[in-house]
Amino acid sequence: MAPSILETLPVAPHSLSSPAQKPVDRKIFPDGIKTSGQHPPLYDQIRPYSDFPKEITGESVWKAEDYTNNPERWVHVFNDEEIEELSIVADKFLADKIPLTGISKDNFVLPKLSVLLISIRREILNGKGFILFKGFPVEKWGNHKSAVAYMGLGTYLGYFVSQNGRGHVLGHVKDLGEDSKQIDKVRIYRTNARQFFHADDSDIVGLLCIARALEGGESDIVSSHHVWNTLQKDRPDVAETLTKPIWYFDRKGEVSVGEEPYIKTSVFYLERGANGRVYSKWDPYYVKSLGRFMDKGIIPHLSPEQVEAAKVLEETCHQLRLHMILEIGDIQFLSNEHVLHARTEYKDHAPPAPRRHLMRLWLATPESEDGWRLPFHDSAEKKRGGIQVNDTPPVCPLDAE
Repeated sequence: MAPSILETLPVAPHSLSSPAQKPVDRKIFPDGIKTSGQHPPLYDQIRPYSDFPKEITGESVWKAEDYTNNPERWVHVFNDEEIEELSIVADKFLADKIPLTGISKDNFVLPKLSVLLISIRREILNGKGFILFKGFPVEKWGNHKSAVAYMGLGTYLGYFVSQNGRGHVLGHVKDLGEDSKQIDKVRIYRTNARQFFHADDSDIVGLLCIARALEGGESDIVSSHHVWNTLQKDRPDVAETLTKPIWYFDRKGEVSVGEEPYIKTSVFYLERGANGRVYSKWDPYYVKSLGRFMDKGIIPHLSPEQVEAAKVLEETCHQLRLHMILEIGDIQFLSNEHVLHARTEYKDHAPPAPRRHLMRLWLATPESEDGWRLPFHDSAEKKRGGIQVNDTPPVCPLDAE
C-alpha cells in the first residue's frame, strides 16, 4: 500500500481571435498571448455529486494491463524522415533568430509530421490521454536545438503557458538541492523527492528526458476516469467528498497583486454543458502546504472525511497505475484533464555526471480548439491556466535556474 500523502513527508504568433483574449504588449509577450494563470472556479458551475456519472465508459477509461505489454498502442518511435524534418525546421528557426518565446505553428511548419501530431492531440484530449515518443536525438542536438524542436512539436498540441512565477514556459525538472520539506515555499519538481499523483495547471504536460537519474525518478500514470469508477464502486463516500468545493490549494506565493494566496475548489468537476465529462484537478502537496493558513484560523483544517479521501485517492491511483521509465530522448505527453501522474523519489549520479533532467512543457487547449469546457472564467482563452504573476514576461531558459 502506498504511504499516505498526509502522513508521509518526502525524503529529500497567434491571432487574437477569441473575444475573451485581451490585447497584450508584444514587447513583453512575443506571441501576443499572455498566460491567464490560476483562478478559482465559477462556483455556480460546480455540479453536485448527484449529477456525476455512476460509471464512465469509453477510451478514457483504461487499465494498466491494457498497455503494459502492448507498447505499439502508446509508443511512437520517431523514424529517420520525421527526425530529418524536425532537424531542418529547427535549424531554420535558429537561423532566423526568432526568440524561443515566439515559436508557433506559423514559424515552425511541419508539413508531414503535423498530420501525426494532429491525430495524437485528438487522442490526448479525447482518448486514452497519453503518448510516449522515442528516439528524439537530444544528445546529438544539444539543449538549444532540442528545446527548439521540442517546443515546436508542442505548438501542434497546444499553446505554451507559464509554469511558475518567473514566467518559465520551458521548464526544467531537476534537483537543485532545495529542501523538499519546505513545501510552503519549494516546488517539488526542483527536488529529488517523490511526487504523489497529481495534475498540473495546464491541459497537457510534456516531459522530454535529457538525462536519467542513477536510481529512481520513474514515471507512473493512471486514468482518473478508471479511478473515478473504482471509487464509485468501492468508496462512493470518498467520490462525493472529492466533488465538493471544500478543498483549498496553496499558490506558494506565486500570486499577482490583489489575488488570494490560495484557491478554494473541488478535486473532481463536470464539464459545463450537456454530457459533461469528469475532470480532475489535484495535487496533494498544495493541500499539505497550507498549514500556515490553517494554524492561524484563516482557512479550516482538513476534516476527517477529507483526510480519508486524500489517502484513498492516492492509494487507488497507486493500485491502478501504469509504470514507465523515461529513457534519454523519450518524450511523454499527458492530458491533465483525465490522467494523473506521479514519479518516484530518485538519486542522481555523482558529479561530474549530469543530474536527472527533464524539459517540461505546459500546454493549453482552449474550447474553440476542441478543448474541454471547464468551469473557469478563462476556459475560452488560448492560454488558459498556467501560473502568471502580474506581467512577468515568458522566458525559455535552456537549463534549470
